[in-house]
Amino acid sequence: MKRSRSALDPQDECGLYRTPEKCRAACGNPFIFDPRHWDTEELCAYLRERGFQEFERLFRENQITGRELHYLNESHLENLGIRPLGVRLRLLDCLQNMSYNSLHVMKVFNDPIHGHIELHPLLIRIIDTPQFQRLRYIKQLGGCYYVFPGASHNRFEHSVGVGHLAGCLVRALHERQPELKINHRDMLCVQIAGLCHDLGHGPVQKLVDGWFIPKRRHAFVFQHEVASVQMFDHLVSSNGLQDMMEEYGLSLPEDLFFIKEQIAGPAAPEEDSQMSSSQTNSSWLYHGRTEEKRFLYEIVANKRNGIDVDKWDYFARDCHHLGIQNNFDYKRFLKFARVCDVGNKKHICTRDKEVGNLYDMFHTRNCLHRRAYQHKVGNIIETMITDALLKADPYIRIEGANGELFSISTAIEDMEAYTKLTDNIFQQILHSSDSNLSEARGILQNVERRQLYKYVGQTHPRSEIKIQQEQYDALPFDIAESIPQTSLPEVEMKPEDFIVDVIHMDYGMKEQNPINNVHFYCKSDPSKAIKIRKDQVSQLLPERFAEQLIRVYCKKSDEPSLNAAKRYFVQWCMNRDFTKPQDGDVVAPELTPMKASWVDEDSDYGEEVKTAHNHESTSSRRLFNN
Repeated sequence: MKRSRSALDPQDECGLYRTPEKCRAACGNPFIFDPRHWDTEELCAYLRERGFQEFERLFRENQITGRELHYLNESHLENLGIRPLGVRLRLLDCLQNMSYNSLHVMKVFNDPIHGHIELHPLLIRIIDTPQFQRLRYIKQLGGCYYVFPGASHNRFEHSVGVGHLAGCLVRALHERQPELKINHRDMLCVQIAGLCHDLGHGPVQKLVDGWFIPKRRHAFVFQHEVASVQMFDHLVSSNGLQDMMEEYGLSLPEDLFFIKEQIAGPAAPEEDSQMSSSQTNSSWLYHGRTEEKRFLYEIVANKRNGIDVDKWDYFARDCHHLGIQNNFDYKRFLKFARVCDVGNKKHICTRDKEVGNLYDMFHTRNCLHRRAYQHKVGNIIETMITDALLKADPYIRIEGANGELFSISTAIEDMEAYTKLTDNIFQQILHSSDSNLSEARGILQNVERRQLYKYVGQTHPRSEIKIQQEQYDALPFDIAESIPQTSLPEVEMKPEDFIVDVIHMDYGMKEQNPINNVHFYCKSDPSKAIKIRKDQVSQLLPERFAEQLIRVYCKKSDEPSLNAAKRYFVQWCMNRDFTKPQDGDVVAPELTPMKASWVDEDSDYGEEVKTAHNHESTSSRRLFNN
């Protein structure tokens, strides 16, 4: 039977689907496919097509047009006289989906990870700004690209992916649980937060905020989440997006607060005076949404347990480009995600049978850090680039607002200048002819020629010992004082010859087990949230969820210096009662038998050494901890 068509149908007379632009041109009405421009009769025609013709009279009497669709909620429909709850929810869902997914507004991206994805026009408008386009020139994995040839992807595509996944999760919750009253504004704000969560990242992955800024500006505390919020404010104001946001139904400034809170958490106390919410003095610290919708803050950056769409995208995307297997399937989580009451609070939960998959997710995170993000060569390349930036910082000038000039380390104070700070700073220094940049240029030339600082070794502190951040600067001096006891090396090493990299490996929540903060539900009662202990899952799960790795590098590359550095390092590990380096028996065979705990019991001299050295010296450990 031939299907009847209305003016709202994009199918032409030949039975071929046209683009929205061609549809509008064919019908001669540029607004007919845009629900925002529908009059009451066009809206009633849409209701009639969708089987809601009994409500046409109510819409006519109240003169509701397409412009009001963004603001309609369940209470409005109830006030119109639409009493059955089920009918009311179905009508609201139909109207919101039509308003949100109108053919003419959605743009399609072909993403290598998520396939074809659709984004709202407001998201497209945000993407098409200089502040967001800047992310095209910042690699997602920084120095990893020098180790993994496929890791050339950047923060632009990651951010687009996170925006897409944020929409997938919030829509899944909305469709599965209409009683949550997730509206069009909520969905749009969550997607914007996902899209903009990384706007504040500096060049070369976390180099600027993690290494360069602390070394250059000791008293300055920098967090990329805070910078992302500042860049988002700059993006909105400099591109005049407020009117467009309101045109698509957002309520300002409330929704702007909500977007920024999802990225960086609640506002600082000194900023509370700017908030228009009545919750300022309550225990609920957020201002963008009431506590009934607290679960929305767990989608983009989940502070409770770390299960969020940001990780889902970079797990899949990074594994794809690195050539590493991804053991976590976010699509399965989407199928089982639902909001449950945990006490008197609403949180996103998943099925009890998914607990093993979540342990696999955090194990995948740890493996990515161990195999790629903290790769010893990638880290030393980033260290060398840091050294180059430190030497170049006094001579690089970046123009900000009102013509004011900033250095690399101060550009974060001006978003106009920070917009210009990308990975291109590497090329700017490398190809400069400025004599002031000769040292920095030489370091970067060594990176390109693969003349890198040399890896000396890796060790672990004992479980009861933890190196604090304030001790980091003293570690090279400590190694230089650890002169091998058996025989003096050919070369005397100095503190400036060593680089010590202290790496924290964990499951995302330091020493805590993140699954302890996850709630589950059972098939028999999906409304009841429960916890699942580790011993209920498997006896093979890790006992500890965090550790420190200590890697030492040497700036000298000649063979005598490198051999001496390795023997200094082995002696230092002995003095501090750290674990034996993996090649300790090879690089310093005369040293390793001197420490009883380093000798294997099945070796020829194992028992003799253990007997001779039954008492371990604790004085050095006490000195180190003090």
